Amino acid sequence: MSAKKIRVLSIFGTRPEAVKMAPVVQTLAKKPEIESIVCVTAKHREMLDQVLNMFHIDQQIDLNLMRPNQTLAELTANIFNNLDPILEQVNPDWVLVQGDTTTVMAAALNAFYRHILIGHVEAGLRTYDKWAPFPEEVNRKIAGVVADLHFAPTTLSKNNLIKEGVPERYIKVTGNTVIDALRQIVNEPVPNDIKSLLEEKLIHDKQKRLIVVTAHRRENFGEPIRQICNALKDIALNNIDMIELIYPVHLNPNIQKPAHEILDGIPNVTLLQPIEYLPLIQLMKHATLVLTDSGGIQEEATGLGIPTLVLREVTERPEGVEAGVLKLVGTDYHKIKSETTKLLSDPPYYDSMAHAANPYGDGYAAERIVDEIIRYSLD
Repeated sequence: MSAKKIRVLSIFGTRPEAVKMAPVVQTLAKKPEIESIVCVTAKHREMLDQVLNMFHIDQQIDLNLMRPNQTLAELTANIFNNLDPILEQVNPDWVLVQGDTTTVMAAALNAFYRHILIGHVEAGLRTYDKWAPFPEEVNRKIAGVVADLHFAPTTLSKNNLIKEGVPERYIKVTGNTVIDALRQIVNEPVPNDIKSLLEEKLIHDKQKRLIVVTAHRRENFGEPIRQICNALKDIALNNIDMIELIYPVHLNPNIQKPAHEILDGIPNVTLLQPIEYLPLIQLMKHATLVLTDSGGIQEEATGLGIPTLVLREVTERPEGVEAGVLKLVGTDYHKIKSETTKLLSDPPYYDSMAHAANPYGDGYAAERIVDEIIRYSLD
């Protein structure tokens, strides 16, 4: 009689979660001891589907919870109401969640209520400021309270968890799965639309330098995003023959409105609709500089060795700052402008930041995570 398989339910909802869970789901599928089931909450519908297709992942359960103008309270309630019957029906041995979204917090808590083992991928990231990033800092702390295995990407993350009283035997330093994902796609051919854009903007033959921008965080809504956009405007106008600035703008009206109001009509600024993961990575590969408030892009830029200015006051990814590839500049107009100008005009300063560093691992995090789940289940 064959041994009972370990049933693992992976739950995620946004594009960054899907990118980082993709290598784990692929690895789970290869293990004969495991029955792998994927459930998506689909908080970012189009963006999520792009990633699932790119990594050839089939979701067995799709809760499709995306609603226009949904509050955090409504989203949390919807996840609980829709996920609980799934947990009852599937009855998994493990629930796997990744990172710090509302899906992570609600799914982990729901699994805890049902006495299901919880594995938290990318555990132990902390800023120790509950409002930054909001609501992610609290989401990941809640997941950390109920998790049975904590897959910390770095030793620093592990130490954060130990300080919070998590027994060391339940923390595994695995590296970050974003590096696993990056290794899979970094050498893919450049998509035609990106190739055409780089040629049109004279970036492909290095006549002009590319700055890639992403800015979408909740805590930057209002005055902070206006400061960011005004700084971008002046950087572009002051370097009109030297740089091209490409900004895929998040669909949230709190970002769309100020970005278009301030940046439309500037000849060397291109505002795009949100783009897929592969084109984004290819744009970053061709960039001189990245300006971002995104968590994942801080890791990807570090892995690619692209100097990156982080448009946040605090980061839960200090390893990239310590490696010298990331620099925190916040959302102050003057600081963004002066740091960007310095990187564009001071080659030794630029070179001191432009080196690939790998504080986030070697690209085998998913293997370590799955091996630990099997080991724990068999003990």
